[in-house]
Amino acid sequence: MTLMESLQDFQTPAPEAALNRTGDLRKELKRAGLNGFLVPKHEASPLNEERLAWLFGFTGSMGFGAVAGERAALFVDGRYVLQAREQVPDEAVEQGSLTREHIAAWLGETLKAGDKLGYDPWSHNVDEAGWLARVCGDIGAELVACESNPLDALWKNRPPAPSGAIRAHPIEYAGKESSAKIEDIAGDLEKLGLDAAVLDRGDSIAWLLNVRSTDAPHTPIILSRVILSSDGSLDWFVSAERFGESPPDTLPPGIRVHAAEDFAAALKGLKGKKVVLDKRSAADGIRLHLENAGAKLSFERDPCQLPKACKNRIEQDGARAAHIRDGVALCRFLAWLDDALESGKAVDEIGAVKKLEAFRIATGHLQDISFDTIAGSGPHGAMMHYRVSESSNRRLCEGELFLVDSGGQYLDGTTDVTRTIAVGKPNDEVRRHYSLVLKGYIALACARFPKGTTGAQLDGFARQALWSAGLDYNHGTGHGVGSFLDVHEGPARISKGGDDVALCAGMILSNEPGYYRDGAYGIRIESLVLVTPAQSIEGGDREMLGFKVLTLAPFDSSLIDVALLDAEERAFVDAYHQRVREIVSPLLEDEHERAWLEKATRVL
Repeated sequence: MTLMESLQDFQTPAPEAALNRTGDLRKELKRAGLNGFLVPKHEASPLNEERLAWLFGFTGSMGFGAVAGERAALFVDGRYVLQAREQVPDEAVEQGSLTREHIAAWLGETLKAGDKLGYDPWSHNVDEAGWLARVCGDIGAELVACESNPLDALWKNRPPAPSGAIRAHPIEYAGKESSAKIEDIAGDLEKLGLDAAVLDRGDSIAWLLNVRSTDAPHTPIILSRVILSSDGSLDWFVSAERFGESPPDTLPPGIRVHAAEDFAAALKGLKGKKVVLDKRSAADGIRLHLENAGAKLSFERDPCQLPKACKNRIEQDGARAAHIRDGVALCRFLAWLDDALESGKAVDEIGAVKKLEAFRIATGHLQDISFDTIAGSGPHGAMMHYRVSESSNRRLCEGELFLVDSGGQYLDGTTDVTRTIAVGKPNDEVRRHYSLVLKGYIALACARFPKGTTGAQLDGFARQALWSAGLDYNHGTGHGVGSFLDVHEGPARISKGGDDVALCAGMILSNEPGYYRDGAYGIRIESLVLVTPAQSIEGGDREMLGFKVLTLAPFDSSLIDVALLDAEERAFVDAYHQRVREIVSPLLEDEHERAWLEKATRVL
């Protein structure tokens, strides 16, 4: 079941729907002695946690809602501004930018001294809750942790909590035994003089224990919690019923499995212990219980995040294999689309999405798509994370662009790729903008950088050509990607606001610059890249890294203004197209598809 299917009873952005629900929420808050309540939305959330979608009708992957007094507000980042305008009625809900500055300003205007602002400590991480407490303190208000979420009493058709079977992720794909991972992490804790780590990230636990499930849409994680001790003992809090007859054989012996509801009580056993908690991801409810128990907290990064992001040799080989079969599906789709458009066949967004998924299914290896496909024709392409529905479905029209951002989940890897396609003959403006985006893509793909470089230091490579033309885009340039895990994986990313995490060999990230003309079209070029050691540079004295492109799908050459590319950029495109042709063409069984690929990858 998709999010759109499960929440279809409130997808119409009617003002009265939002007004009714916020009105009901205000009544609940009044009974609880609260003046307001906060409703965050995080990526890779299970359906039963989609409270922001239920309250306002907003289905983006990230957002922040607030109801206080007679006001209600939704805060989203640049990816979702247009989507929020379409889905959420501004008559009932104010809209703003998803920054702490804007949220704090709104709360400052809305709350007054003595007010009590409620929050669900299991829905906010430690860092966010601490910041909100400081904001309230500056106002003279109080941030109050609620024992239960008041929205849950109102959401009558709330989906059940995830209960899918937990299955093994075999060593042939994981590349490293769970016992070895546990030993490594426990050893790191011991070296740092720490007694235990509390883990509550679904992707960390899935990676550490070599297991997978279906707890979030298109993301094979297990939403559960773990207490890992420095002596290597591990307590896992998850329903044993999800194992079926027996736990997966990938689990090392000695792991203690407990009911999920026993987690809070188990935290009391950490009294006096030095405990690692990642304040950027751990629920604030965990912090509250640990502090009440008398544990000594050390706010460090989740110890699984960096080793998980640095794929081992087996995982890297798996990613290459996954991208080859995904490349076959993509090229078959692009050939089909080109033929359909040339023949004058009517193609709409939903039809294109279904056809692309069918080609991925035809590989025989697809486990799931890695996210809801973004298929935006014309003005829909300007909505960075547009999701087609029956009501918004639009036909691909002559003279417009079609942006397709999609991916697949395979046992050996996760893919994410965007290609922008011209429907008919593109005009000079569109070709110029596409070529500027392509120049940025090439600059980042070809970057060589010293070990220790962060994503924030590389972000400008992808934007320089656009900046020189007075243009930019309002999303990050790259995000980490898991190994049959989360398509948006930390801790590294490439963005203006990137943190201090250095890129390391074995990481897989996206390279996805773009340009968006509101109401007209969107352009994005995205491939996944593997961070690898770079060839030594003559005269250099630093250990250098670079990128290897994993994605195999041609660019639309009709959109390239060759005059805007220099010789090295033209050579990059030609070499990439030759590589796509040499790898994918022998795997295409249809002679017509091979002929299409030959034409699509011809020399510039």
